[in-house]
Amino acid sequence: MLAFAIFAVTFVIILVGAVLYLYPSSRRASGIPGLNPTDEKDGNLQDIVNRGSLHEFLVSLHQRFGSVASFWFGGRPVVSLGSVHQLRQHINPNHTTDSFETMLKSLLGYQSGMGGGATETVMRKKVYENAINNTLKSNFPVVLKLVEELVGKWKSFPESQHTPLCAHLLGLSMKTVTQLALGESFGDDSTVLSFRKNHDAIWSEIGKGYLDGSLEKSSSRKGHYEKALSEMESTLLSVAKERKAQRKQTAFVDVLLQSSLTERQIMEDCMVFTLSGCVIAANLCIWALYFLSTSEEVQDKLYKELEEVLGSDPVSLDKIPQLRYCQQVLNETVRTAKLTPVAARLQGVEGKVDQHVIPKETLVIYALGVVLQDSDTWSAPYRFDPDRFEEESVGRSFCLLGFSGNQTCPELRFAYTVATVLLSTLVRHLKLHPLKGQVMEVRSELVSTPKDETWITVSRRS
Repeated sequence: MLAFAIFAVTFVIILVGAVLYLYPSSRRASGIPGLNPTDEKDGNLQDIVNRGSLHEFLVSLHQRFGSVASFWFGGRPVVSLGSVHQLRQHINPNHTTDSFETMLKSLLGYQSGMGGGATETVMRKKVYENAINNTLKSNFPVVLKLVEELVGKWKSFPESQHTPLCAHLLGLSMKTVTQLALGESFGDDSTVLSFRKNHDAIWSEIGKGYLDGSLEKSSSRKGHYEKALSEMESTLLSVAKERKAQRKQTAFVDVLLQSSLTERQIMEDCMVFTLSGCVIAANLCIWALYFLSTSEEVQDKLYKELEEVLGSDPVSLDKIPQLRYCQQVLNETVRTAKLTPVAARLQGVEGKVDQHVIPKETLVIYALGVVLQDSDTWSAPYRFDPDRFEEESVGRSFCLLGFSGNQTCPELRFAYTVATVLLSTLVRHLKLHPLKGQVMEVRSELVSTPKDETWITVSRRS
């Protein structure tokens, strides 16, 4: 994967602390323009707290100091890149792991590789990616069935009924991920609800409590988190043992069981996929339907493509590449929502951006939320406009950021597949309408999410 391909961590303790813990960095100042530390011990941590998120902090940092800027985490300098031009220049050959997986696994206490060096890490990464790809191929009918069930439910709603996107699409994503990852036993709603309880408890604490150390200060919260993590690990280990005895070959865990991974490593990879796959897919779908509800013109254009490519047939894996406008809608959703606003990578060797030298082992942040709405790269950057992706230069910039092409991370490819099935099924049956007076606010965490429930109404296509 490209160094700046993968996903975002907003809270700086997660983003910076985890990586610096794994890879102690140079204490040399970079000489790059930026903030002086406001506190000798914490650096600019309080500035980030005051802004509310690392993304908002980076927006203000780059507005003040330009597209290459620095700040301090404790006594360590951090470099942030805030434009496509600078990202294109950045040289970092450390491609053996991705930032999202490294930090998520470190927070969970897991190891990224197979216990060896770089070669083993690459091997494990390939096993993980192949498991997701093979699972999608084997279980595509399951994805289609779950989507059709949801669309059927929405078709029964009266036009005046408010439909909660977050609740319904998080539920759809949880059902989809658990059945594809762990098998048909998770077709039972009670099993999924029990799993989701621990899933939500873990994900919630990964996204909070590290910025101000509040998790460590609250024994009850920490105990709740550790209990949820332990129970979820036990569930995943138990599922793996059952599937191994049954010798089934359809789920994500089945593919891992055919590899040389240990029982513990299989459990860890199932944890990462079920945690991240659910949240990424859910929020891609939530934002896509919200943006579609605001534009009847985009809906009609998408409907026309779906009718031309699919007719009355359900979508299939081999037809998805032909749905080019649907791909543009999803690309523009990722861009407009800033779905993953921050990524990071350790500088593997000394590098240079413009006239600035970046020392080896410096943490370099990719301010993707800044880049995705940079007016030098995107015309009318705050407008939802899928047509912009008809331009080849726009597609190249998006690909450079790791959101499209063969460098896209497996979790995002999975999310795109789920979202394409949802859009291709839903838009052919229903029109989406925004709720008047609704104000959307964004919470910038691991993945950008609406702060509150998001509502729409639906009506049948005539």
